[in-house]
Amino acid sequence: MSYDTIIRGGRWFDGAGSPSAIRHLGLRRDRVVTVSADPLDEAGCPNVVAAEGKWVLPGMLDIHTHYDVEVLKEPALAESVRHGMTTIVLGSCSLSTVHVEPTDAGDLFGRVEAIPRPHVIGTVEEVKSWNSAREYAEALERLPLGPNLAAMIGHSDIRAAAMGLDRATRKDVRPTRAEQARMEAWLTEALDAGFVGMSAQQLLFDKLDGEVARSRTLPSTYAGWRERRRLNAILRRHGRLLQGGPDIKNPPRLAAMIFASAGLLRKRLKTTLISAADLKASPLIVYLMSGLARAANALNGDFRWQHLPVPFEVYADGIDLVIFEEFGSGAAALHLADQVERNALMRDEAYRRRFRKDYDAKFGIRVWHRDFFDAEIVACPDESVVGKTFGQVGVDRGGVHPVDAFLDLVVEHGTKMRWRTTISNHRPEILNRLSVDPGVQLGFSDAGAHLRNMAFYNFGLRFLRRVHRAEQAGKPFMTLEQAVHRLTGELADWYGVAAGHLRPGDRADLVVVDPTGLDDSLDAYAESPVAMYGNLARMVNRNDRAVSAVFVGGQYVFGEGQPAEVLGVRRTGRFLRAGE
Repeated sequence: MSYDTIIRGGRWFDGAGSPSAIRHLGLRRDRVVTVSADPLDEAGCPNVVAAEGKWVLPGMLDIHTHYDVEVLKEPALAESVRHGMTTIVLGSCSLSTVHVEPTDAGDLFGRVEAIPRPHVIGTVEEVKSWNSAREYAEALERLPLGPNLAAMIGHSDIRAAAMGLDRATRKDVRPTRAEQARMEAWLTEALDAGFVGMSAQQLLFDKLDGEVARSRTLPSTYAGWRERRRLNAILRRHGRLLQGGPDIKNPPRLAAMIFASAGLLRKRLKTTLISAADLKASPLIVYLMSGLARAANALNGDFRWQHLPVPFEVYADGIDLVIFEEFGSGAAALHLADQVERNALMRDEAYRRRFRKDYDAKFGIRVWHRDFFDAEIVACPDESVVGKTFGQVGVDRGGVHPVDAFLDLVVEHGTKMRWRTTISNHRPEILNRLSVDPGVQLGFSDAGAHLRNMAFYNFGLRFLRRVHRAEQAGKPFMTLEQAVHRLTGELADWYGVAAGHLRPGDRADLVVVDPTGLDDSLDAYAESPVAMYGNLARMVNRNDRAVSAVFVGGQYVFGEGQPAEVLGVRRTGRFLRAGE
């Protein structure tokens, strides 16, 4: 038997959690055709990968991204592929580019996901050739895709397109019967076209960009109970999923979103919400999340929290960071697009009193811990403050309140002052607990968004490192086989797409990992310019020693830190339709 590629002698993981073993894999065209304990005949095989001492596992899935705009111009999605992600899910957080017009797409993505609004508008204007979900999927398939894609349709997308962005973001406006029918028809058509489900959003600190509805929350947050119920009913009938972000400050709406999954006296609804996180600001909430998932699933639900299995460290240039949207004074500053007006506001003493009051508030559920003593300055024209926290800068300046120390530096240096903090997932023992929780899915990278704030493209490798180190230390909390399953087959099966497995007959999407490269350099900070966003420097974590080879559809696309010539030039990935 002849092969196009042989992967020789690696520790093979099938993605289903079965025991791993040393095996030789034979690939032909886009399929795995042989998994053998005996060496394969290499005669005539043009590509032999020596994988001795390495791990051979299915390509990983990234279930939460915002690549919806980037993929239209840079379909290689190389930053994810280089870390072993071979299947990407688009359309998270109620946002997609299926139905909205270019300017509305800019307003939806620009501020919420920190993607430059002019580039969003320009890209959609230039590229959009579709008028339906089916045509959108076909347009994606015509691109030279690097990884495979699956998609959700965004509730904010169809709501804004059906009602107009202004009406879709007013509390006193409900869709007409015709508008409701249009949304339902679009959702049905998307599911028939193979979309895995719909994403919605109730989180109230995601704000719109632009002029029409600036600083209003996303359109889906304005949907009433009837609208949501009718759309969920369509998802139930099709057996597809709802992804959402709950309003954690509104317990009744949070509970309604979770327990909508329950299948008592009706078909259950696959539901996945963001996010299971060990918040510094609310350290007990993680235990409540686990309990809610168990309760929903005990009622014949199919509920999962999404979880980023690494510390949630964020960076910011000045005040440009989404966490400031969750309280009034922070949102007031970000509302002002004009830098002169914003600086005038931040100098105003009445505004500063308001900010200090928000900062010092001790009660209520919140995402950011609001502790400027836990926020380190990493770059600034004033080198005397680099390496210090804002709290320490205030102390050094004679006991200045941390808020005033922060605002003084922002006004003086703007985005040239860069800082970082860790919001959540800081306790390893809680990370381990969440990693084995059946009510949790591993994957919340936000890849493609917040380019200057987050760098979680390699979260899968960092998770495998933690599992491997625990095994080496004699304190395992799960097996490597279970870890691979959680990153691959478990997700693919739940989302209903043909990915995440590496057995004879499966599509040849795989990654060869060198375990000796799973070291501390996985956390290293780097920047990589994104051409389509005016060479804006994307923040990334990279360690190219960890990934020896990545294959998509049987084609070698990346390895040892270098893309193959085929990546982004010839299509290797495909659009994965639910249920295929």
